[in-house]
Amino acid sequence: MKISRIMELLDADVLMGDEQLDLDIRTACGSDLMSDVLAFVKDHTVLLTGLTNPHVVRTAEMLDVGCVVFARGKRPTQDMLDMARDKGIVMLATKHTLYVTCGILYKHGLPGTEDEAIASEKTGG
Repeated sequence: MKISRIMELLDADVLMGDEQLDLDIRTACGSDLMSDVLAFVKDHTVLLTGLTNPHVVRTAEMLDVGCVVFARGKRPTQDMLDMARDKGIVMLATKHTLYVTCGILYKHGLPGTEDEAIASEKTGG
């Protein structure tokens, strides 16, 4: 799924990286615990979170996360936006709760794991 489609589905604002909205995303992860993100996330993932501290950008960089979506109307600091720009990470913000944000993307076919993505590709889903 393209980041532009994620933005559309979530009625999200682009905070950083509007030139990268055609980047493909394969999976999604919703969490406010960056330790969980580190344990389960692979590249080409969108990270959905309500956490607004620099650890989010550092974690996204380490895992080659292409996009971070801030839920519940949260907004990152300017320092975080600057870090994201330097690392090439798209930053979006939505007013939906984290639960609803995850549900919308799942409902529209964005899986939560690489195994689900592979299975979906095999079945044509």
